[in-house]
Amino acid sequence: MGILSFPFLPSSLPSFLPSFLLFSFFPSFLPSFLPSFLPAQPPAPEPSQPRETWGGKYEFLLSCLGYCVGLGNVWRFPYLCYRNGGGVFLIPYTLMLVFTGLPLFLMELSLGQYGATGPVSIWKCCPLLKGIGVGMLAVSSLVSLYYNVIIAWTFYYLSKSFQSPLPWSCDAPPNRPLCQEREGKSGSFLAVSRLPLPSSASSQRVLGVVHSSGLGDPGPVREPLALCLLLAWTVIFLCTLKGIRSSGKVVYFTATFPYVVIVVLVIRGATLEGSIEGIRFYLSADWSQLKSKVWNDAASQVFYSLGIGFGGLLSMASYNKFDNNVIRDTLAIGLGNCCTSFFAGFAIFSVLGHMAWRKQVSVGRVADSGPGLAFVAYPEALALLPGSSFWSILFFLMLFTLGVDTLFGNMEGITTAVIDEFPSLRGWRRKALFLSGLCLAFYLLGLLLITEGGIYWFTLIDAYSTSFGLIIVALFMCLGVTCCYGVNQFCQDIVDMIRQCPPWCSQLVPYFKACWVIVTPGTLLFILFYVFLDLSGTRLHYGAYQFPRWGQALGVCVGVLSCIQIPLWAGIALCKESGTLAAVSPGREPSGLWEGLLVGIDLPFSTCRTGKGPSRAALQVCPSCAATEGPKGKPRGKVQSVCPQEPEV
Repeated sequence: MGILSFPFLPSSLPSFLPSFLLFSFFPSFLPSFLPSFLPAQPPAPEPSQPRETWGGKYEFLLSCLGYCVGLGNVWRFPYLCYRNGGGVFLIPYTLMLVFTGLPLFLMELSLGQYGATGPVSIWKCCPLLKGIGVGMLAVSSLVSLYYNVIIAWTFYYLSKSFQSPLPWSCDAPPNRPLCQEREGKSGSFLAVSRLPLPSSASSQRVLGVVHSSGLGDPGPVREPLALCLLLAWTVIFLCTLKGIRSSGKVVYFTATFPYVVIVVLVIRGATLEGSIEGIRFYLSADWSQLKSKVWNDAASQVFYSLGIGFGGLLSMASYNKFDNNVIRDTLAIGLGNCCTSFFAGFAIFSVLGHMAWRKQVSVGRVADSGPGLAFVAYPEALALLPGSSFWSILFFLMLFTLGVDTLFGNMEGITTAVIDEFPSLRGWRRKALFLSGLCLAFYLLGLLLITEGGIYWFTLIDAYSTSFGLIIVALFMCLGVTCCYGVNQFCQDIVDMIRQCPPWCSQLVPYFKACWVIVTPGTLLFILFYVFLDLSGTRLHYGAYQFPRWGQALGVCVGVLSCIQIPLWAGIALCKESGTLAAVSPGREPSGLWEGLLVGIDLPFSTCRTGKGPSRAALQVCPSCAATEGPKGKPRGKVQSVCPQEPEV
């Protein structure tokens, strides 16, 4: 029969026809069928996918604003404000924002915009500090793991909000006997129970610990929440599948809708009985609080609410045009985030004041923070209003948009860091496979947080994932830029980017330089000291449950997971490079690594005509020259074309 036989062909065909058909219609099979002595053509390399850019400047602004304005603005800032002296809390909060928050915010945006790459690849300018980017990646992964669980809770409550009466209100038939019994004792079910749960058994099954004895007894996965978590990760996957080109369009709704809801809730709250008492409780000034730990609370709130050290800001800024006014964006987003936190307090405490008036208790008895406010106190307060279902739907839609915007930034930080390290993943199919695998892994790991005792694991990861590890990562980022790369060079880079901006932008650079060198590192050390002091002096708890020692040790390991990357990758860099320490810390002058980082793969080039014929001009980093523009007029990087010393012909 020979080497190649085709039994499906008629035997009357000429003997050469099968080989003719093979070579004519199946050229892709040739390399595998040719004899070994015939060399096969090597496969053509796949063309590199160009890096994405924002469709417009408002997409970047809204994405950053939505990333910073998250759930903490609604459920943490108002609580910290009333707990730390009301209006007095705004003094340390503003000072920490000006001297720590805005400088770090500008540093992260400038790093991303100037380098046009993710939080890991950006440290090619100083390979010794690559662990900072990997630490950011670890923090974003831990936060994404539990943050989408909050969105799953939101989906569950949103689905229940279409019922009337609401399942967590006292008007629901299963809750009437229990509410009457508790109200007969003290007039308030919430005041008696003091549990961070709504007053209905159905909601206890969402956040509660009904069938779990503690951290070591998680119990089975709750199926309704598993479906909600699957829906949440599906939404995140679809919205981030095409990168910033898809999420940049989604934020036009998700970043603006919370402001509409907050304004509506403020107007509605102002018309309620007892709302003035709630606002007075929110803003009452207690000057004695300035001597307490209010400074640490203010610093931590500014630090966490701006999203510094997660890598999301750096990744989103890497898709900017080179000459984008990064200082203007820093001031607009930072101040907008601060004002949103303050304004949201009026929407929260006006309704809580009405709830306290209805139950004849003080506002402090019904106020709470964290999930206890968003899924306990406030929904119960909304259940007391006429048309409670409408207000509940509006509130949980707002929580959904707040949460999903923040998760967009975290996921963008993760995907950008990985794809910039492995450019072959930029293709649509490979990126889709990578993103689907990432979301599936997060979903499977997140199932632990929606078990019967999942709230314990949620509290543990929430408390330690953004604790001392995140502060250490941000501290080393600040020290790495100022000491290793050089603060003067970094300030010059910023001036180069804002050269065409108003003069007042350049005049602010010396102020930020002073903060980066002295004030900001000192403040971060101050926060770090208080964090370690708090960890050593208090035990983590959820309600009346005290976490065991092994649980707190596990939490410390979660916190160490991010900051341990810095010495780990520094050691790897030292082992890879031979010679002196300077070989892995080329920070003060633009090096070949930094040049490749900025130039990219598709920069235009010039042709030099010399006596030996035409040759391609070399591209070098030039911090003082104009930006080279691409085909669409978008700057590619700070470069200059350098011809050989021989004069041009």
